Amino acid sequence: MALLTFAEALKDAQQYNRRHALLGNGFSIACRPNIFAYGKLFEQADFSKISPTAKNAFAALGTQDFERVIKALRDASKIVSAYGGPPGLAASLTADADGLRELLVQTIAASHPAWPGELTEHEYQSCRAFLANFDTVYTFNYDLLLYWAHMHTPEGEAPSSDDGFRTSQDDFDASYVVWEPDQSHEQNTWFLHGALHVFDSGTEIQKYTWKNTGVRLIDQIRNALSKNYFPLFVSEGTSAEKYERIRHNDYLAKAYRSFSSIQGALFIYGHSLAESDDHYLRCIQRGKVSHLYVGLYGDPNSDNNKFIARRANQLSNGRRARNPLSVSYFDAATAKVWGK
Repeated sequence: MALLTFAEALKDAQQYNRRHALLGNGFSIACRPNIFAYGKLFEQADFSKISPTAKNAFAALGTQDFERVIKALRDASKIVSAYGGPPGLAASLTADADGLRELLVQTIAASHPAWPGELTEHEYQSCRAFLANFDTVYTFNYDLLLYWAHMHTPEGEAPSSDDGFRTSQDDFDASYVVWEPDQSHEQNTWFLHGALHVFDSGTEIQKYTWKNTGVRLIDQIRNALSKNYFPLFVSEGTSAEKYERIRHNDYLAKAYRSFSSIQGALFIYGHSLAESDDHYLRCIQRGKVSHLYVGLYGDPNSDNNKFIARRANQLSNGRRARNPLSVSYFDAATAKVWGK
């Protein structure tokens, strides 16, 4: 399989009026692999506060991927119920899945870089140069790296992105900012599955900030978690479960509609096109994007990259002939998102 360089893919995409980016966990891994790789999250997780059987499930499945285990536990719970299994087993499986979901949030927060200064100026400049190629950026990631990169501007210069959050009109002195649908018309950054610094209070969507408090953002998040106050965080095991969660939250639903409506070129970076995100991949297949540029890491003929290529081709083949979807592949390493 021949790969374009990222520069060649960008040049080819100039034929389209709009360019968008969809970021997966590879975006964060490229910055700090010692923190965000699946195996590292598993190593750093404190399993002592949840059922011992939950950790055993990773070994049974031969994986360190939290979402894969969460999905397996939820599926097993349904099967046990259908077969009339031992009393309480289905509930235990569901409880383990819920425990792992919360543990995933806690682990990302606990191991996350403590403050923006832990990233170098070169990393920020490289990332901002990468992001500047796109009209809209959508991310599946929960961490703060994208937010930090957007906010890292020369003194006195406003951020180049708009995430739709504004000062609360009901409380100008609030320690957070709020998102409302009528404030999102110019929004060009979306956290598709939520984020560590975004919370649903029940009456409004809040984003924690350093500016309003002087307290490091990650410390605010860790403090909230210590009180069992969890951020907006979609980590359900299956695509169907994720979509149900999205449907019932104003911010997530608006993000979904925004992604569904994009046209032109879409660059996918750091995402494996896994079935657990089919709810968004279907948007590509059914939508108006004309050209998909998919980033591949390493040997294009590896099993993982062959899987990604098959999935991308399925999206293209599933399109109606009157609205075709072209697919090209680029070497993700040549994007040098973080300058390395």
